[in-house]
Amino acid sequence: MVTTTDSQLRWTRADLELFPENDKRYEIIDGDLYVTHAPHWKHQDAINNLGTYLTLWSKKYQQGKVLQTPGLILADDDNVIPDLIWISNAKLATSVDESGHFTIAPELIVEVLSQTPKDIARDRQVKLKLYSRVGVKEYWIVDWQQQIVEIYRRQEARLQLAYTLFTEDELKSPLFPEFSLKVAEIFV
Repeated sequence: MVTTTDSQLRWTRADLELFPENDKRYEIIDGDLYVTHAPHWKHQDAINNLGTYLTLWSKKYQQGKVLQTPGLILADDDNVIPDLIWISNAKLATSVDESGHFTIAPELIVEVLSQTPKDIARDRQVKLKLYSRVGVKEYWIVDWQQQIVEIYRRQEARLQLAYTLFTEDELKSPLFPEFSLKVAEIFV
């Protein structure tokens, strides 16, 4: 009799329940565990600034909600905590589990790059692939060190780089009619 075993450990949602609560962020993407530490304050400041402007638009138009660091349980082996999301009211009404985590992809996900090459690669490659696979309409990668924003939009069933915006450029999106923000405002 031949027995085969999967030598690679696959992490799941149940494993996350066993980790201690501390200042680390635990995420699982395609069964792989990623652990990050609290980011630089400028990382947090960029999230706060962008989140404030998107929240003002959302309050004015009442079409959805902006949330910082929500839990997304997209599959048993895909559990992430993006820096910022915008989710429409329609999805918000049907996508939350008993623990208050989202179970479907929001329309917009924003990740602000951390400082380590490993974390940057995760946001640019692993998370881009995941967010593309689960149907995110737009993915914004904010680089607070270089002060740029990369806009990925869903085209031909996957997220593709549409624009790289610099401080003098205006950030606009078809998700947010009449929204316009000078990129420099994210980094002040």
